[in-house]
Amino acid sequence: MGKREFCAYKAFSHHKVLMLLLFVILCLSFFFPLASSSSLSFDFYAGSCPAAEMMVKDTVRSASDLDPTVPGKLLRLLFHDCFVEGCDASVLLQGNGTERSDPANRSLGGFSVIDAAKRVLEIFCPDTVSCADILALAARDAVEFAGGPSIQIPTGRRDGRISLAANVRPNIIDTSFTLDEMAKVFSAKGLSMDDLVTLSGAHTIGTAHCSSFNDRFKLDSNGSLTVIDPSLDRQYAAQLTKMCPSAATDDSVTVSNDPGTPLLFDNQYYRILLEHKGLFQSDSALLDDEKTRNRVLEFANNQDSFFERWAVSFLKLTGIGVKTDDDGEIRQSCSLPNNR
Repeated sequence: MGKREFCAYKAFSHHKVLMLLLFVILCLSFFFPLASSSSLSFDFYAGSCPAAEMMVKDTVRSASDLDPTVPGKLLRLLFHDCFVEGCDASVLLQGNGTERSDPANRSLGGFSVIDAAKRVLEIFCPDTVSCADILALAARDAVEFAGGPSIQIPTGRRDGRISLAANVRPNIIDTSFTLDEMAKVFSAKGLSMDDLVTLSGAHTIGTAHCSSFNDRFKLDSNGSLTVIDPSLDRQYAAQLTKMCPSAATDDSVTVSNDPGTPLLFDNQYYRILLEHKGLFQSDSALLDDEKTRNRVLEFANNQDSFFERWAVSFLKLTGIGVKTDDDGEIRQSCSLPNNR
């Protein structure tokens, strides 16, 4: 073979190798699409703000150390955000007619923690980390600091521009809902019955106002107790009447969702359900179906099983209706939309 033919042969061989490599890359990208700015990823801020998650975690840790009720507030705040317009921080926007102004959201807390984390991030990584990601990460960290599992969630959410009070009630779970009513709402969000039972475990921390459950019992003028909801333990109802006297009509009185370990994220919630001491009617409804009742029983007997399932369901929760790219924005202030 002459020199010219040899060079031609090598060039042809290299060309075949190159074509083969391109073919392999195309196949891989088809079956395993690369993460892009239009999707969430576990290293979304690796290049733009590597310490973003650490900054959020430090903020949540400091706030929780000062006020041990913070984890419950952050977790509830996330639920009320994701179930309405998706996980887009629309619940954080202030103003007349916003989600935050709806009566169902007026008792929400944890806003100051999100604002504090945002201020820190704007100093070190301006216009980079969304309020939607901050809220999702903060709720994730809150569970860990309350004794729950440490899990990873992807980031890359952008902040929504729409926040309407009219969208709140049709999309959130009312404490008086039946199992079927809850299942319908969860199904609309892409969540299963297993997710319903698992995510209800969020009630292992947090507090509630008397108005959210005091229709389950009543006291007559003589102080005699009548249990209206037969799924509620009578002795527990009697305790609740002492904590929620009929004259208490303001929002200053709150009761722990879990009377046993109110500040600890554990499986105690499921144990008290089996004792018919769930605070809400919607809690007790989990025992109305064999499948959900069996899952409650499993979690009551096995905290590891609850934690493992929580990681899966929480990941699904934080992926509801996320906005990416031009569907949203990176707010400079979590309570205000950017100037257009």
